[in-house]
Amino acid sequence: MLRFEVVTDIGKKRTVNEDSAAIFAIQDGPTLAVVADGMGGHRGGDFASSTAVGILGEQFLKVDNPASMEEEDWKEWLQETVLHINKTLFEIAENDEDFKGMGTTLDAVLIYGNNGLVAHIGDSRVYTINRYEIQQITKDHSFVNILLDSGEITEEEAAKHPQRNWIMRAVGSEKSIVPDFHKIKLDEQTYLLICTDGLSNKVDYESIQTIVTSDGDLYDKAVELVELANELGGEDNISVILASPYDSEVSK
Repeated sequence: MLRFEVVTDIGKKRTVNEDSAAIFAIQDGPTLAVVADGMGGHRGGDFASSTAVGILGEQFLKVDNPASMEEEDWKEWLQETVLHINKTLFEIAENDEDFKGMGTTLDAVLIYGNNGLVAHIGDSRVYTINRYEIQQITKDHSFVNILLDSGEITEEEAAKHPQRNWIMRAVGSEKSIVPDFHKIKLDEQTYLLICTDGLSNKVDYESIQTIVTSDGDLYDKAVELVELANELGGEDNISVILASPYDSEVSK
């Protein structure tokens, strides 16, 4: 049984929060945690992220007989729903000048028991964290990551690269999209963190791990992560979903 906290913040430099984040739960069934970071101008980015999160949540809560669904069924459902969201956003962008060029990152984590299924597009991230390690589950669909994979640049160069915000895959910006899927295991010592790049571009692994695994209230930890990203510049919107098993929390 997991406890969730959601914190989203406009940051220090933006006039609009183009991030969306939400938790959806089916009674006696799985939970769906979703984070999206929109792009494409004030109207487009905000609309893309909120629409993606809204459709996912709406479709999830309508699932027939969720208790009977296996992992493969959920994977198929996630894939089909992401394709539907992509088609919806793409067609709106094609037909309305105000929304031209819009898109959104999308990380949806379906949690059932101690298992998690991650659908990922873009450069928002999913991490699992315990006292011993922090593990990045997702791989950024970014220009800089392509350069990193090919060995053209180092991790240090990637962190300062002028094109580090260039995304190579986003929901709604192409006619068709294929999400990456990852499986995760959660136990009573492991936290789940889903965040937009407003956090991951600013706060290093060590700081994230220290804050998340410290004693204290889960909501306070989520707020502390956001506040640190703002202290370090806060150029972007910052969104965080932080989850932990109930018994791993020590209240202040």
